[in-house]
Amino acid sequence: MDVAALREQFPILSRTVGEYPLVYLDSANTSQKPTAVIDAIAAHYRDHNANVARAMHMLGAEATEAFEGARAKVATFIGASRPEEIIFTKNASEALNLAANSLGAALRPGDEVVISVMEHHSNIVPWQLACERSGATLRWFDVTADGRLDLEKAASERLINERTRIVSLTWVSNVLGTRNPVADIARQAHAVGARMVVDASQAVPHQATDVAAIGADIVAFTAHKMCGPTGIGVLWGDYDLLASLPPFLGGGEMIEIVEMERSTYAAPPHLFEAGTPPIAQAIGLGAAIDFLSGIGMDKIEAHEHAITEYALAKLTAIDGFTLLGPAEAVERGSAISFNIDGVHPHDVMQILDSRGVAIRGGHHCARPLHKRLGHQSSTRASAYLYTTPGEIDALADALVFTRDYFAPKFG
Repeated sequence: MDVAALREQFPILSRTVGEYPLVYLDSANTSQKPTAVIDAIAAHYRDHNANVARAMHMLGAEATEAFEGARAKVATFIGASRPEEIIFTKNASEALNLAANSLGAALRPGDEVVISVMEHHSNIVPWQLACERSGATLRWFDVTADGRLDLEKAASERLINERTRIVSLTWVSNVLGTRNPVADIARQAHAVGARMVVDASQAVPHQATDVAAIGADIVAFTAHKMCGPTGIGVLWGDYDLLASLPPFLGGGEMIEIVEMERSTYAAPPHLFEAGTPPIAQAIGLGAAIDFLSGIGMDKIEAHEHAITEYALAKLTAIDGFTLLGPAEAVERGSAISFNIDGVHPHDVMQILDSRGVAIRGGHHCARPLHKRLGHQSSTRASAYLYTTPGEIDALADALVFTRDYFAPKFG
């Protein structure tokens, strides 16, 4: 993969921050956008802007064709059996809330929902609310010292058992980078009659995805982490399951017939897409999928694996550097969270920003995980398809500078 040529397609990567070239290492937060995506969104607003489905004129037909074409692209990209299994939401958080409200509508007292302590808040809070509404019990996988799911402890505690109704796990941790064995856990869930939900927000942008192969019933991810626009997420679900679920939101387009006494509802995907959908955003997502597919997800995954190996070796060699998560690039994504001895992550983030290096500091919407690992917060650097070894070098140099500035004992 010609990363130098690839980077030329991302206008923002040529920016400078003061005297420094921009080193963007916050792609787990949001990725940058190639010209193809920016142009696709602009072209829609400039030449084809209209509402979908409702407008029976030429512009409406063009907008609808592009919108539904994007749905078909998403279905192909993740191996869905039909486009109608693709639900457009405003982000992955809304997709997970949809799952917790619709799939969770059948929960009763005595039922159990299983998540993990490494989840993003978006895959914790909706299930807490679902359990509060239903009287079900929330349980969770613990993690080992090196940031893997503690499968032995889960087995000994019979975490997944005959009372389990839903298991909802992240495929790749946004903090630790850990890639979880979701296919194996899905088999365990199905063996006891439970449904499997997968938060794939940190997986789909970085690796080839086949939803059938992982055995999930519902998968959620978001466009803005995969070179697409903000404002649109995706929920994939087995069609028969989706057709059996109650709606999440009410409004236009999700209905069949509305009477004052009662309403009947449309079939999926429209059952879950009330109101005007994110039309331009879906078109931008379709362009992002074309862009990623043109490169090849196998090449993107290989590049990120090499960058992650290089970064782990480079960063863990720094005195005072404490890594959160697996120290080897095995079953691991490219997000690397860490702390520098004696320096608050927000200070690290601010000093690095002054040197052109964009990273994230905080608990990354995963406070329970940080608490479990004994850290108040952490600093996170996250690479993507456009990241170069030179940018990792710039990160390492900036971290040494920051460490020595705040903790002279290392200098």
